[in-house]
Amino acid sequence: MTVLTQPPGMGDVLKYELNPNFTRESVTLLAGAAYPVGAVLGRITASGKYKLATSGGTDGAQTAAAVLLYAVDATAADASALVVTRGPAIVSKAALVFDATVDDPAKTVTKHGQLTALGIIPRDTA
Repeated sequence: MTVLTQPPGMGDVLKYELNPNFTRESVTLLAGAAYPVGAVLGRITASGKYKLATSGGTDGAQTAAAVLLYAVDATAADASALVVTRGPAIVSKAALVFDATVDDPAKTVTKHGQLTALGIIPRDTA
């Protein structure tokens, strides 16, 4: 029997939002990466573009600012993406994807706190 595997989708990440017209934004992702659904993004202050939120640095992207709702391949060029930038919204902790620099539980908790400050609440269950 053939086994089919479905990749994660928006419903795996976003568990609740009050009003999509308020919580979502279309943003530009920085070229050079393929961004998976659920990526925790930071906003680069100088350009306004988004990339994976890092655990250090000074370009602005060290602060979590959004959660990506659909996978986007921006390896060759900047790309548009749909993200949740403000709440009230609930996202699944298990579905969030972090930059490689967010490599221990304390850094993950920091990113969760940054999202919570925006009204995007990471939860174990929805």
